[in-house]
Amino acid sequence: MANSPQAKKRARQNERRLEVNKARRSRIRTFIRAAEEAIASGDKDAATAALRAAQPELMRGVNKGIYHKNTAARKMSRLSARVKALA
Repeated sequence: MANSPQAKKRARQNERRLEVNKARRSRIRTFIRAAEEAIASGDKDAATAALRAAQPELMRGVNKGIYHKNTAARKMSRLSARVKALA
């Protein structure tokens, strides 16, 4: 348990950041899931649109420190490869 005032404040801040980051991560996963479902349906136009919507969300996650940039790059690369294969 935190004893010093700054440790108590840090614990409060960590709880708030956890909630914000959890919401952001969930939002990103939703966009990725939408892209994967569009790919699974075989509709190239929908998959391309979903991929374009997911890309800025993933990059925003990198900027906010939720994902490492290589992780986001890997996810984007694999999604775009699957969209490209629909042709």
